[in-house]
Amino acid sequence: MSLTARFLLGFAMVATVGLSLLFTQLIHRVERQYFEAVEEPMVDVANILAEMIAADAEGDSINPQRVEKAVRAAQQRELNARIYNLDKMRVDMQVYVTNARGEVLFDSAGIEKLGTVSNHRDVNLTLMGEYGARSSRASPRDPLSIVMYVGAPIRRADKIIGMVSVAKPQRGVLGFVWETERWLKWSIITTVLLMLLGIYLAARWATRPLEVLTQHALAVSRGERSTPPRMPGHQMKTLAKALEDMRDALDGREYVEHYVQSLTHELKSPVAAILGASEILQGDVPEPKRARFLQNIRAEGARLRDLLERLLHLAALEKQKKLETNEVVDLGAVLDRAWDHLAVVALAKEVRLERDIKSGLAVKGDPWLLELAVGNLLQNALDFAPPRSAITVRGFHCDAHAVCEVEDSGPGMPEYALERVFERFYSLPRPDSGKKSTGLGLCFVKEVAQLHGGSVELANRVGTAGARALLILPA
Repeated sequence: MSLTARFLLGFAMVATVGLSLLFTQLIHRVERQYFEAVEEPMVDVANILAEMIAADAEGDSINPQRVEKAVRAAQQRELNARIYNLDKMRVDMQVYVTNARGEVLFDSAGIEKLGTVSNHRDVNLTLMGEYGARSSRASPRDPLSIVMYVGAPIRRADKIIGMVSVAKPQRGVLGFVWETERWLKWSIITTVLLMLLGIYLAARWATRPLEVLTQHALAVSRGERSTPPRMPGHQMKTLAKALEDMRDALDGREYVEHYVQSLTHELKSPVAAILGASEILQGDVPEPKRARFLQNIRAEGARLRDLLERLLHLAALEKQKKLETNEVVDLGAVLDRAWDHLAVVALAKEVRLERDIKSGLAVKGDPWLLELAVGNLLQNALDFAPPRSAITVRGFHCDAHAVCEVEDSGPGMPEYALERVFERFYSLPRPDSGKKSTGLGLCFVKEVAQLHGGSVELANRVGTAGARALLILPA
């Protein structure tokens, strides 16, 4: 699982649990405060009605006729009241009145029978001079049929002669509660989604340098030439530098070890030939044999010199992490200069060059390195080309790349060598002499191609004899 996914999953779990608890507590608190807000004006209404009834009382006798008439009339009204998102059409508040003994004198809801004694909590507490309130279900099976009751004493000369209770169904209040609950729910969901988006963007921003550094490390582990990425922040820069230093140290260690082993192997043959010839020349050797042995010494010495020069070029190239010179280079001009260096050898072998380079075929890079790379491909083709044959060079565009194709009509390569031709010091015997080259030319071409962001391919031609090399570079 990626770091970004871990961030998102962890935050989603914490946010879901935390906000669920918060949502539950908020709903309970909102519901309670709505009922508190409703109960407070009910106290006022109950006391106002109590004073109205007390004003109409005669002694201890209560006459709720005026209040009854007013309540009945109010309940018949069509209100058409738009309270935010709630439409209120009728008065849903109920009123009932009892005397000092708790006998019901009036009930607008028609629940209590007139003359019966009410033993409800609001009646008993109010008649005792305390604050009387209760909540009861109008229907035992309906949890939403709860009605709130608030009582107020009817006093006459500081004597409680009865009580009045106002009732408000909670169903009307629950409309506001449900509206608030929906608003809270969508607000929390929207907030969580926005926070997740923010966390995702922040996590991507935070982990992007690690992803880039990981890709760089993977490219290095595959042996690719990868430029160290630019890292933001002190810690990331330190990590990138430490990784690059470790890479250089490991590369240098393996580089030296591999080179010592390979170079020792390659030097054995020419050194043995030189030592053998020199030992023979110390004795009495006829002049014709002396000349032949001296020629062998010169040839092996030249081979050693060529090997060392190519090793120096390859070692310098492999140490480069990016191009030191980066300019527009015409591949046609590069080919002409590379062929000029081989013209004498080609003339002696009677091998001609057939050139088909598209005009304006250009790449960005180091002209000297590109010339050496093309020269190595031409040298390789010339070594295997039969006398009085042709080497064909084509240059063309393919998608966003410039391709230089070199073909010869030699014997081609055996199947076992196709996967090893780009290995350092690997070489095949030349058809005309039977000798091997240094085995560094194609390795050099591969390094140049990778340094320029391209690649090189070598395969046998299809349907005819010979090999074909492709140098592919970004156009």
